[in-house]
Amino acid sequence: RISHRTHHQNHGHVENDESWHPLSEKIYRNLDNGTRTLRFTLPFPMLAYPFYLWSRSPGKKGSHFNPDSDLFLPNERKDIITSTVCWTAMAALLVGLSFTMGPLQVLKLYGIPYWGFVIWLDLVTYLHHHGHEDKLPWYRGKEWSYLRGGLTTLDRDYGLINNIHHDIGTHVVHHLFPQIPHYHLIEATEAAKPVFGKYYREPKKSGPFPFHLLGVLISSLKKDHYVSDEGEIVYYQTDPKMTAN
Repeated sequence: RISHRTHHQNHGHVENDESWHPLSEKIYRNLDNGTRTLRFTLPFPMLAYPFYLWSRSPGKKGSHFNPDSDLFLPNERKDIITSTVCWTAMAALLVGLSFTMGPLQVLKLYGIPYWGFVIWLDLVTYLHHHGHEDKLPWYRGKEWSYLRGGLTTLDRDYGLINNIHHDIGTHVVHHLFPQIPHYHLIEATEAAKPVFGKYYREPKKSGPFPFHLLGVLISSLKKDHYVSDEGEIVYYQTDPKMTAN
């Protein structure tokens, strides 16, 4: 909840955004080959969420389980301790259930659904901020603003799945006005389109299932690798070596 708030408050900022923010070229070049491959080769990026919770993204320090992490304010320390205690208790329960029910049963009832959730979460969050056919800017310094950052988010159409995850595909309005409840997001998006004008990017319509987004994901991972270390308005650049691989 807290790091997601940070993401909303800083979206579109190269350094201050959280989770799927771009890597600077310096950070990218300093990654070992294994880390670089894992970050940009399917299916590994779609399994990143638990590892992000544990150690955040490359170039950032801290953990969601550590109350002293710079992710959190001092007055949030008790919340983080409570959260970590609950996580630990859940992990202990799963270990206990593995002994009583058997590890395969726990894997079937909990492990596989959990990883299904992780894959979908990583897919959705990535595609709301990457993969448009036009290069979208990322900002630093005085060029960044809450409005500018919010307008570089992307709406996506997930077909029959839209209602299942509360129409979060209407992501631009969700970022600019997070106080709008999910059951008004479609209505709010339609009302906002004339105001957004050319700054609104209409999502490609989906069939019953959003198979078209798999192509978008693959294309983005092949070309959206890093941004320049300098400049207040920057765009993703491509590492030819990664593309060749």
